[in-house]
Amino acid sequence: MRLCFINPNATASMTEKIAAAARRAASPGTRIVALTNADGPPSIQGEADGEAAVPGLLALIEANAGAMDGFAIACFDDTGLAPARALTARPVVGIGEAGYRAAAEAGHRFSVVTTLAVSVPILDANIGAYGLAAMRARVRASQVPVLALEEEGEAAREKVGAEIEAAIAEDGISAVVLGCAGMADLAQTYTRRFGLPVIDGVAAAVALLEREAAAR
Repeated sequence: MRLCFINPNATASMTEKIAAAARRAASPGTRIVALTNADGPPSIQGEADGEAAVPGLLALIEANAGAMDGFAIACFDDTGLAPARALTARPVVGIGEAGYRAAAEAGHRFSVVTTLAVSVPILDANIGAYGLAAMRARVRASQVPVLALEEEGEAAREKVGAEIEAAIAEDGISAVVLGCAGMADLAQTYTRRFGLPVIDGVAAAVALLEREAAAR
């Protein structure tokens, strides 16, 4: 099985992080291909960035549709998900949807910890559209810019960790969903640190795509 993870932004280091997380989660026999949208913005923070990323994202799906068994859009906003699904008969998932469904299917009431406040309305709207609002406690912004997660040092990670700690204390939850592909390498560390499931949408997308592709 060949699964393609497309980073809708143009930051190659984030694509490498996404690929590593996907490969860790993949079953034996699943090959992960990771592509960068070189025509996209450096990061996706809000609607304007998302709109700018869509043409390049769709071009990558169209160019690879015959060679892949499924596609994941590796942006937590699920950028371009509907038009991407219209391009191919292969399953296409967004890492946001995959993360929410992983939490909900396990019976968790969850909060989402994302990057900037500009993303909160988008994620809230998506959760409602997926029919999962009853399982969502809150979408919280850590006020960490997406590209800060690509920098050396612990400052950005500690701010995300502090927001997770606040969610656990205040939201009445049993799981946290990390709301950015740039956090894909942090889920295991935070799960151990906080003692509850911290869900990475990239790993969740691997499981969802493997299930959907096998069903077809």
